[in-house]
Amino acid sequence: MSGCHNGDVDGMEQGSEDWTAPGAFPVADGVHRIPLPLPSDGLRAVNVYALETDDGLTLVDGGWAITEARERLERSLALIDHKVTDINRFLVTHMHRDHYTQAVALRRETGAHVTLGGGERATLELLAERPEGAAADNAQASRLRRAGAPELAERWERAVSEHPPPTGDYELPDSWLEGDVALTVGERTLDAVATPGHTRGHYVFADAAAGLLFAGDHVLPSITPSIGFEPAVAALPLRDFLSSLAKVRALPDLTLLPAHGAVAGSTHARIDELVAHHDVRLDLCEAAVLAGAGTAYEVAARLPWTRRDRALGELDVFNAMLATLETMAHLDLLVATGRLVGDGPDGTDATDGGLLRYAPPAS
Repeated sequence: MSGCHNGDVDGMEQGSEDWTAPGAFPVADGVHRIPLPLPSDGLRAVNVYALETDDGLTLVDGGWAITEARERLERSLALIDHKVTDINRFLVTHMHRDHYTQAVALRRETGAHVTLGGGERATLELLAERPEGAAADNAQASRLRRAGAPELAERWERAVSEHPPPTGDYELPDSWLEGDVALTVGERTLDAVATPGHTRGHYVFADAAAGLLFAGDHVLPSITPSIGFEPAVAALPLRDFLSSLAKVRALPDLTLLPAHGAVAGSTHARIDELVAHHDVRLDLCEAAVLAGAGTAYEVAARLPWTRRDRALGELDVFNAMLATLETMAHLDLLVATGRLVGDGPDGTDATDGGLLRYAPPAS
């Protein structure tokens, strides 16, 4: 589990080189995959995709606004006879800093148009009110206390205080996507498909004619995306995520162009794996509650984490936070579907910030 994702990264791209290696790699006519570095992140890189048009470049995602990523982008674009000033549009899959912030930074320089899903508005408005990261970090600490993990919440707050995230570059986009819409990019038509779950405003972009899915973090080839890592969290982010998976599964089977990891051959196959993974996790969470675990933290401590089946206590504070809150998302869905009961301050839930306990339904 690393960054905003769970699991362990597979480093090889379809039997060839490390997918994080620098360059501009063709994935279809007029489409290049450009991996950009991430700072102090186990994922090591994020893929942005450059789409060539007669008027310049459209990039799907922008990367993290750090010097190393900016320099890598310049060198990679030069390999396909382009430069940063050729970018006239960013289609950003979601608001996480490794996808959004460099698009905003380059907009100031080049005037490129930045588009983002409308579901991200609440989070971006929170981040605009406070220093970048503060709103998210406070939200996670509050949710950890609801999950029965006050000591982990304190460790998280201390870690953020000692190593604050970079500031800035969380401005609003130029335009918002609402619903499912068709976008014209040069001679291409991209179907912008709303896929909430990983974040409330996540989008994927499908090029049906070319058989491509620019999937962002919604469908990743070898790890599972975190659920609801954002200040303005949805009521049931896992339900949203699974519904979004079903929505994309109903599209034709496309080549998977992920934000992290190698290009993969079948969106359908990977979606089926992700759904099966969450079915197993739901069963494990339910079994842990039936065996006596009462809070999300207690349940998370009984579950294996990453493909190496690590214990919760073996994870660093960031990934322990993600694991605990993802467990809460699974438990909340089990409550919503009647498989468990949530016992908060009002007898049903803890939306007012109190400790939330879970129990089997009364027989």
